[in-house]
Amino acid sequence: MLSTMPSRFLRTLALTLLAQTLGCSNAPPVESAEPPAPAKAAASSKEKPTNRLAKETSPYLLLHAHNPVDWYPWGEEAFAKAKDEGKVVFLSVGYSSCHWCHVMERESFVDEEIAAYMNEHFVCIKVDREERPDVDSIYMTSVQIYLRLTGNGGGGGWPMSVFLTPEAKPFFGGTYFPARDGDRGDATGFLTLLKRVRQFWGEGREAIEKDAETITNLVKQEMDRPRTSADATVEPTVLDQTLLSLSEQYDSEYGGFGYSAANPNRPKFPEPPNLDFLIHRLQSGKLSEAETETATKLLVGTLERMAMGGIRDHLGGGFHRYSVDRFWRIPHFEKMLYDNGQLASVYAETFALTGREDFKRVADQLLAFVLREMTDERGAFVSALDAESEDEEGKFYRWEKSEVEKLLAPDEFKLLAQVYGLNAEPNFDEEYYAPQLSKTPAELAEQTGLSADELEQKLVPIREKLLAARNERERPLTDTKILTSWNGLMIRGFADAGRLLQNEAYINAASRAADFMLAELRTEDGRLQRTYGQGKSALNAYLDDYAFLADGLIALHRATGDEKWLKAAEDLTAKQMELFWDEKNGGFYFTSGDHETLLARGRDPIDGVEPSGNSVSASNLVYLGKTLDKPEHLERAKRTIDAAAALLQQAPSAVPRMCVAYQAWLAATAP
Repeated sequence: MLSTMPSRFLRTLALTLLAQTLGCSNAPPVESAEPPAPAKAAASSKEKPTNRLAKETSPYLLLHAHNPVDWYPWGEEAFAKAKDEGKVVFLSVGYSSCHWCHVMERESFVDEEIAAYMNEHFVCIKVDREERPDVDSIYMTSVQIYLRLTGNGGGGGWPMSVFLTPEAKPFFGGTYFPARDGDRGDATGFLTLLKRVRQFWGEGREAIEKDAETITNLVKQEMDRPRTSADATVEPTVLDQTLLSLSEQYDSEYGGFGYSAANPNRPKFPEPPNLDFLIHRLQSGKLSEAETETATKLLVGTLERMAMGGIRDHLGGGFHRYSVDRFWRIPHFEKMLYDNGQLASVYAETFALTGREDFKRVADQLLAFVLREMTDERGAFVSALDAESEDEEGKFYRWEKSEVEKLLAPDEFKLLAQVYGLNAEPNFDEEYYAPQLSKTPAELAEQTGLSADELEQKLVPIREKLLAARNERERPLTDTKILTSWNGLMIRGFADAGRLLQNEAYINAASRAADFMLAELRTEDGRLQRTYGQGKSALNAYLDDYAFLADGLIALHRATGDEKWLKAAEDLTAKQMELFWDEKNGGFYFTSGDHETLLARGRDPIDGVEPSGNSVSASNLVYLGKTLDKPEHLERAKRTIDAAAALLQQAPSAVPRMCVAYQAWLAATAP
């Protein structure tokens, strides 16, 4: 019961979080100067230690392989040691393109004094959240529950820092911590926190274990509970309700969803599932004139503003992960495969709906970027580009006006400054520019006295000069791991764009990647692996891996008519049904039935920046059921949709991709 929570130990620890505000999360990071260098730096490169992470394949984990911290990968070895020695487990979860993850490593994990304390008193585990989304989801949920229970709010972020009992039960956690008291204002230092946790564990282990048990039970309730009753069903009115809900969340000035006047600094994410829903509603032909106008405004307004903003890389193509402001102006500079895969489909589909050439250009430039910078030698797609280079976020992408003037002829600079805002005040860190369009393409064409095509022809060689100069800079880290689910999204992006833009090269790129995935990440018995790196595949795959890859194969079938892609999608879906189906409640679990036992199994139904595996699975089942004339697939699709009935009724805009599946099911089963 909550009356037993928290103990005085955790109430004391909770006070350390009150000033802790930094991290890579769904809230904008607080701007803060870098603190002084750690008091005790790491050993020289010749003396660097090597820990157990050196045997891993994740580039993020390999970055920590020479920390003085005695890191363990997630696994039984670490927990066995914690049990044998009666020690607390410190779990650190991050990912390669997370700026604040790198900051915490530089400040704390290479600091010899802090590392020595961690090694002596804790068992330390490092996890790449993109490799192990199951572990990340469980312990992020635990951190959010802990913060709510202790009155610190319900947020979370990365690096995620969690303290566990030797039985892997969480009792305290947060995100980023500076190395020492005083490094960042009033925030408690990580070394101080470690000492307090060790002290309290020694003084009150029994009370802390009770707290951990309470948090664990709440995590199980949150993640394992069914989202609807067994007899719930979805009705067609949910499609109208979803459009209405999205229109209420729409930022009518700058596009996107979720803007609040009470929270003007809330970041904006592209949220492709929302846009996918709008596209499918417009394609359905079932909307009234007023509904068509609304859906078009939401879709086109968002894509237009995103394409104008700094969230788009105007020189290199593609999109950064999110904007730290309402206006899409300044991005959080990492680039993720999953965003660009989905946005390739969205921009190509919207070009097909509207005929707008500027949307086609966005898609073409995005896909050129992916082929150039995120495609490995065998055709598969790598995961991400870092936000920082030379330890500074955005340094690779920012410009000084004087630098641009030196690179361009006077007439070129005049045009570029007019179009991309370099004739205004700096927009990034008070002295730099993150290029972005000052007006819509149509407005810029009118302002310059050129047609849109003429303006674009003049801008192409100018951008190429700047891109060539940018490519001479020290590049951000590329996370070269190949994730099955994200490759599925990118395969669909290329296949959709190839079909809609009539570009055979895009279809070939999708086919090449699909061939690689089926050859290298599918085992002899038809199961998928999650990740590929260092020449080998690893880790049991999750629901999203099966669903997203099958979705990409279906997109290839739509683009080519080749039956081999349809058969591969059907085979993967059959294996998915065998491993993930929830016969009692309908829908799919996130992990397979024979997966490693964790605190909770989970079945996250929410469509966020990525669609839910359940939503995509329902769409896949509808397509396969209709195309292969398998009514049992249509029945399973409806059970998957009905399993999300409570969310569809109470918060339909939280599951827009499930609405896409439902609309497809209605069409497939219509008399």
